Amino acid sequence: MTFTGNQALRIHEPLIFEVGHTEATGVDLPEPAPHTSRLGKQARKAPIDLPGLTEPETMRHYVRLSRQNYAIDLGMYPLGSCTMKHNPRLNEKAARFPGFADIHPLQPLSTVPGALELMKTLSHWLLVMTDMKAVALSPKAGAQGELAGMMAIRAALKARGEDRKTVLVPESAHGTNPATAAALGYRVEGIKAREDGTVSVDAVREKLSDDVAAIMLTNPNTCGLFEPEVAAIADAIHEAGAYFYGDGANFNAIVGKAKPGALGVDAMHINLHKTFSTPHGGGGPGSGPVVLSERLAPFAPVPFFRGDELVERVGDAQGGEMPFGRLVAFHGQMGMYVRAMAYMMSHGADGLKEASEDAVLAANYIKASLSDLMSVSFPDRPSMHEVLFDERFLKGTGVTTLDFAKAMIDEGFHPMTMYFPLVVPGAMLIEPTESESLASLDIFIAALRDLAMAAKRGDTERFTEAPKYAPRRRLDETRGARKPVLTYEAPEPAREAAE
Repeated sequence: MTFTGNQALRIHEPLIFEVGHTEATGVDLPEPAPHTSRLGKQARKAPIDLPGLTEPETMRHYVRLSRQNYAIDLGMYPLGSCTMKHNPRLNEKAARFPGFADIHPLQPLSTVPGALELMKTLSHWLLVMTDMKAVALSPKAGAQGELAGMMAIRAALKARGEDRKTVLVPESAHGTNPATAAALGYRVEGIKAREDGTVSVDAVREKLSDDVAAIMLTNPNTCGLFEPEVAAIADAIHEAGAYFYGDGANFNAIVGKAKPGALGVDAMHINLHKTFSTPHGGGGPGSGPVVLSERLAPFAPVPFFRGDELVERVGDAQGGEMPFGRLVAFHGQMGMYVRAMAYMMSHGADGLKEASEDAVLAANYIKASLSDLMSVSFPDRPSMHEVLFDERFLKGTGVTTLDFAKAMIDEGFHPMTMYFPLVVPGAMLIEPTESESLASLDIFIAALRDLAMAAKRGDTERFTEAPKYAPRRRLDETRGARKPVLTYEAPEPAREAAE
């Protein structure tokens, strides 16, 4: 142990409250002129008590913290269902062009023709790739795109004079699916998966009635499997007068290979960060466009394109257009549109198809390389872009899925997604994406093989005490989630022993 707590470049970094003090600041501000506060009862009654730092101290603090973060630019990020792919720097360069980066939401449309052209072009290719008829770019994230799609379904049912109250959701669905349905006032009815991890059309038919508004199904599903009866499920749903919402979170696996619209999907959100490499958040809101079939196209929210014309207001709707309203105040996240468009144009149709093929190939390579040591949940079906393992191979070792994941941190890898989907016990969902080279995959596989063998030979301490080499040791995550400490309280000063 060193005197400072530092270990060469591994520098112990205290909280900002511990290194700064409220009497100091890195800037000099003039005293405010006499004024009358307009805050009323909301005026602060005590000092703000934020710690002040000099500029060098501030820079060092946050740079040191950034060095303790894991990121896709540091290594493989195998989070299943999240598609943590590399964001090419070409995309970032394009997003920073002044004509895009400097746009203000309140600018007159006449001053941003290039931005509108890019949005129109992006819309066109999203529709081509999905075989859909309309797209709303405005949703700020996948979950909001999901909300927009379900609101279009509700509007379509209302236009038919129907008040259906039930939404079918398979048990392997993303958590946002039942949450979105419930938020719109629907009753959620679950559908059990078959032993092979897929949804049976017969199980769907058993749940159908005049009260069913829609099914929300992910394809490929959250077990990393393509739903073989998806077209038959769509037919059954449509025969019952309901709509098919397709969760587009896993679209990265089938771009250029299958079109959701051709499979019978009526609405689907597209996570631009998953499929088209835009960053998660990207310095602000993300982007989750929703595409709509011919059945739902008239109900797309404003703003939308009618050919070359931008329809901004509900009152400008014509003929069969019946937009359900405006989802958000402005058009959306311009930086995300630019990054996605740059990714599409730099890859081309063949490159996007190859990216999907490489993502699927990488997942199946991991599956084949680990199946002799780790338990594959659905070994008899080829994986799509992610492969699902479970805790059976750890039985009798005293090591849990959580222990295994924590040991991966010591090996320099971000853990895979754990305990999701819920259809298998101790789930370990691995998604390598197309970003990883063969060498990158091989070292990841070798590390997991070594961990699996260590668990089987009884080296339990390696897991239960992990991570040993992270900036912080294992935390009590359950207690942290249930009893978070949201304000800093200085510890009592330690008393020195009397001589």
